[in-house]
Amino acid sequence: MQKLGDFKLPQFFNYPPYFTLQPVRDTREKQIQLWKDLILDYCKTHHIFVIGLEDQEFPLFSNPAIERSLTYEAREAFLSALVAQGRAEWLDKSRRKCLVLWHRIQDWANIVLDFVKDNGLEDSVMTVEEIRTGIESRGTELHGIDRTVLMRALKMLEQKGKLAIFKGTTADDEGVKFSI
Repeated sequence: MQKLGDFKLPQFFNYPPYFTLQPVRDTREKQIQLWKDLILDYCKTHHIFVIGLEDQEFPLFSNPAIERSLTYEAREAFLSALVAQGRAEWLDKSRRKCLVLWHRIQDWANIVLDFVKDNGLEDSVMTVEEIRTGIESRGTELHGIDRTVLMRALKMLEQKGKLAIFKGTTADDEGVKFSI
């Protein structure tokens, strides 16, 4: 089995036809499902939130061992399928950058709640940056979380009355007061 660092690639990754969009509908649907699962799993494992559609260096877009690369059309089809499933979003109108949601926003909100409870932060204040990069979040899925994803999860929790977001003078000093 081939690996990318510590990440074990599925067997289909070594099968050349899977690097070409398949013309038969049933085969294409299976191909797209396999690629969606692979992209989500790889992004989660490597804590990747944004994929550039034109990023030739993204490791999954090519397999040097079989001398195959995904076409632009294939990359767009796989990422668009993730968008249609609610597991990704285009970040720009030209559809060149894609935000990958290996956890849905509701799941991220639950991860934030668990983080708050696990660290005894129920009635405390933290900056958004402390949640993303602070000592408390080290070793958790929140450490290094994409700011856009975190803010959407925090706003969802704010709407549920679990916290209040305080605007700072800069994005780095935006605060969150938990009230769980």
